[in-house]
Amino acid sequence: MGEGSYHATETIMFEAISTHYLWWILALLLIAGELLLPGYFLLWIGIAAAAMGVVLWVVPTLGMLAQAIVFGVLALAACVLYAKFLRPRLERSEPGNERLNRRGEQMIGQRYELIEPIVNGRGKARVGDGQWLVSGPDLPAGSTVEVVAVQGTTLQVRAAA
Repeated sequence: MGEGSYHATETIMFEAISTHYLWWILALLLIAGELLLPGYFLLWIGIAAAAMGVVLWVVPTLGMLAQAIVFGVLALAACVLYAKFLRPRLERSEPGNERLNRRGEQMIGQRYELIEPIVNGRGKARVGDGQWLVSGPDLPAGSTVEVVAVQGTTLQVRAAA
């Protein structure tokens, strides 16, 4: 078997792979790249490559320049659709979730009992089964206070009405 037959076999092998399969392989590589470098950008270009594979499967005679143009349009359309429609829906927070992981801010408006008097603007209040530092006007232990703000781990309070 000479060197010429090797190149002929290689050419036949690549001709046997339809071009739409190459677009689908590119799509898989781009989507896999998204897993390594998250950011939603490669995902949409990968989806465009998969769509290009479908277009080429339906219209197998599409030339390379036409494929490049159609892919560019599909990639641009996929990224614009994500940015204009999907991203705003994903970023929209449900009412009440804006303080989900900020426990102190969830306490604003709540009332608690002082377990240590507020003296010189500092004291402690019972919150659940724990204690929180409070800051506010001087009040005796046992007073009910309302949280009006949070500064770090200190609750800003006022006397409850």
